[in-house]
Amino acid sequence: MADSGLQGVAQLLGADDPAVYTVHNPHGGSPFLLLADHAGQRVPQALQDLGLPQAELDRHIGWDIGIAGTTRALAERLDAWAIEQTYSRLLIDCNRPLVSPTLIPEVSDGTAVPGNRGLDPQQRQQRIDAIHAPYHARIDAELDRRRDAAMPTLLVMMHSFTRAMAGVERPWHAGVLYHQDTRFAHALLQALREEGDLVVGDNQPYSVNSSSDYAVPVHGEGRGLVHVELEIRQDLIADVAGQQAWAERLERIFRNLQPMLLTLQEPRGAL
Repeated sequence: MADSGLQGVAQLLGADDPAVYTVHNPHGGSPFLLLADHAGQRVPQALQDLGLPQAELDRHIGWDIGIAGTTRALAERLDAWAIEQTYSRLLIDCNRPLVSPTLIPEVSDGTAVPGNRGLDPQQRQQRIDAIHAPYHARIDAELDRRRDAAMPTLLVMMHSFTRAMAGVERPWHAGVLYHQDTRFAHALLQALREEGDLVVGDNQPYSVNSSSDYAVPVHGEGRGLVHVELEIRQDLIADVAGQQAWAERLERIFRNLQPMLLTLQEPRGAL
């Protein structure tokens, strides 16, 4: 089962535009909770694909290729609550603080985004109110519900990364990302490396900080939750077979780690 987010402010999202997010397994019993900030690539009809051809929106700049299917498959296997965000990260990046210069990028990996040029404060706020705010409000509501019900939460931010960036090949199959809190990250990093067939990045191909990221600092560290950000290389999950294979792998690893991770979920102040 899934529920869907309200469509936000009418000025940006019309009746034919999809909901901002979809929640899968809203009554899932797993302690794992999955976030997919860059799952979708849609653009409101009123913004005419931001002036880009569909081929650009289909690239890694438009979304995290393969992560929606991987997240859904993993949520089903774990019986975990999961949320996927519908709209392109080019419209507004839901894993960026509101003050980030890449919240609404004018250029992404060498591609100019005409629909993002010269936005005035009202236009920027419109995207925040329509997409960013309701998406994170839904996550906050679920985290509040679980806290109030004394349900343990092991938070996983699901992402994917392109095999080559700015002409540079990336050797990793996956990356484990973290900021100040390494409880989940170090355990997952070790478990993935013990698989024997993976090259796993330690805070690679990206690192996390409070000025460039939203979910880890706010939902993870801000609440003192055991959490991790996971990156999977996009060519490995570009089709259903790859998505199912990674979901199977991650289910096994997460279930093995779960008892230990739950012992870490003690009352803990925000970092």
